[in-house]
Amino acid sequence: MPADAVLIENGLVFDGTGTPASVAPVAFDKIIRAVGPAALDWARDQADVRRIDANGMTVMPGLIDAHCHISFDEPHSNDELFFHRREGLAAIVAAYNARKVLRAGVTSLFDADSIFSVSLDLRDAIEAGIAEGPHMACGGNALFTSVGGTAGMLVPDEGAIGYLKVTRTRDEIVAEIRRQAKRGVDWIKIHVTGIIPRQKASGEIQVWNRDELQLAADTAHELGLPIVGHCRNASSTRDAARAGFDMILHATFMDDAALAAVVDRKVPIVPSLTFQAVLAEHGDRVGANPELRETFRREIAEGGRALRQAYDAGVPLLCGSESGFSITPYGEWHWRELQVLVEDLGLTPLQALACATGEGARAFGRPGQLGLLKPGLPADVIVVRGDATTDVTLLGRPGGLAHVFKDGVRIDTETPTPPRGPLPSWRVSAFSAAPATRAATLGWDSDGEDR
Repeated sequence: MPADAVLIENGLVFDGTGTPASVAPVAFDKIIRAVGPAALDWARDQADVRRIDANGMTVMPGLIDAHCHISFDEPHSNDELFFHRREGLAAIVAAYNARKVLRAGVTSLFDADSIFSVSLDLRDAIEAGIAEGPHMACGGNALFTSVGGTAGMLVPDEGAIGYLKVTRTRDEIVAEIRRQAKRGVDWIKIHVTGIIPRQKASGEIQVWNRDELQLAADTAHELGLPIVGHCRNASSTRDAARAGFDMILHATFMDDAALAAVVDRKVPIVPSLTFQAVLAEHGDRVGANPELRETFRREIAEGGRALRQAYDAGVPLLCGSESGFSITPYGEWHWRELQVLVEDLGLTPLQALACATGEGARAFGRPGQLGLLKPGLPADVIVVRGDATTDVTLLGRPGGLAHVFKDGVRIDTETPTPPRGPLPSWRVSAFSAAPATRAATLGWDSDGEDR
């Protein structure tokens, strides 16, 4: 679908850099043509222009979700994800869910690991115009060691299952990274930490050693690929940073050595605390263990202090929702990380918005070229009812998005997504609760008002 010429007037413009917003016109077709008085000049030269009055609204870049599992389809358990998914059906369902994500104002997403090759195929289908969804950057199967990860005994000693591939030796690490390069991944992901039975340390432990991380990073970089690590303890974050990882997911529980390592190398971090925040606040609705909820509260509070120190020292923070699980359904919580950054890390709304837009371009290897309202860049634009530069939760209010444009094409956010029926053997959870939607957890009605 070709992009029309569009002129948005009277809106409060946030350009994605974190600088104060101001009222200005914005003009675009497929790309941003001008912001400010030049926008009016460009519009006058067009034969037909769609004009939008954004008075009382915020005009800003589309959100970039830097941690979204688009291929998972909201499982309640790893058992469901590992043993009750079929590749072809998973791809069709992922395309259905990608539309939800786009309609939520997310015009770009990073999916670090995929079941089968679903995310890679969906990325290519979207780029070819076959499916509708955000711009995507993707990894393949996450690389695990034979120690395992967060799926416990479901992780095999060898081979692949779900979203992971076990690599037992140095040769297998190199071979798997090369295989994924051949398949067309944008990133290599390493699951650096995990959980084992009867471990003495709380939280997750490091399950890759420093030499293995260096080998993985060097191999990826030799092939021109960036590498990202799932790191949820201090030593893993420290060693991943020292090994030259290009981005770190979580980076919680950092100690002084880990903080020094990420600050020294300015490794971008995607805290991805939305999952913890939603489960801590609303986990009772899905039967979550009270102790787990309290653990997640502590992870936000304790981990947030070091993350803020890193941010203040110049480490880029990106927003990631970890959407794709039952507690973080697609289209529901992509804005929630901004609230965590403001309320728990103490960032200003402008700073948080920059983390969710301009900084997110780092997940695509395109800092300064995506997530900004700058002439010549893709016209990924959203219009939010109200002043999002003072209240980031407006991004999540039902009906809060007046307009969504991707590459200058307006996305239909008003027609409800067609309802889906059950898929045989797809859902096997013991939970009877529905997904933790905003309406169910926050008490908002369909108009975004408190009930």
